[in-house]
Amino acid sequence: MRNLVYAINLSIDGCCDHRKVGGPDDSMLDFWINLVRDAGVLAYGRITYELMVPYWPDIAKNHSGQDKGDIDFAEAFDSVDKIVFSQSLNGVEDKRSRLVRTKPEDEILKLKQQPGKYILLGGVALPSQLIALGLVDEYYFVVHPVIAGEGRRLMEGIPLQERLKLKLVDSKVFKSGSVALRYMKN
Repeated sequence: MRNLVYAINLSIDGCCDHRKVGGPDDSMLDFWINLVRDAGVLAYGRITYELMVPYWPDIAKNHSGQDKGDIDFAEAFDSVDKIVFSQSLNGVEDKRSRLVRTKPEDEILKLKQQPGKYILLGGVALPSQLIALGLVDEYYFVVHPVIAGEGRRLMEGIPLQERLKLKLVDSKVFKSGSVALRYMKN
């Protein structure tokens, strides 16, 4: 059975907005490249998908003016199949993407039953729904040394049926002072 793995960048005060948290240093970029490269499929909602595509596939096709880390991430991203959950998108641009209009939990449960590498989940709204349903098996929280003071938070407006207990299984400190914390469902 495949694991559903959620990964997100956060500020110290829990802001998930990528514009307020800051960008990765080189060692953190390697962390994200490996996490994406090792995934069997990437799962996003519409908002996160539109942040990622066509931006990263375009960099994978045209390297001019890009640094090595961005090119490596773009190539890793471009090489993995993607599932996009949306009722409002008319279609997907990326050749490795598939649009899903059914309930996300139904598709995720099917994917988890298939053989293969883990399902990497990104974004905020879709992961919040799947966390509330108890479907996420593993979490990577990359906490940046920033207090944003405002911005979107994980699980905003989505009640948990019961408190979720996690077990810390790994941590890594980056040059920037950011920390990657890996948790498993207890």
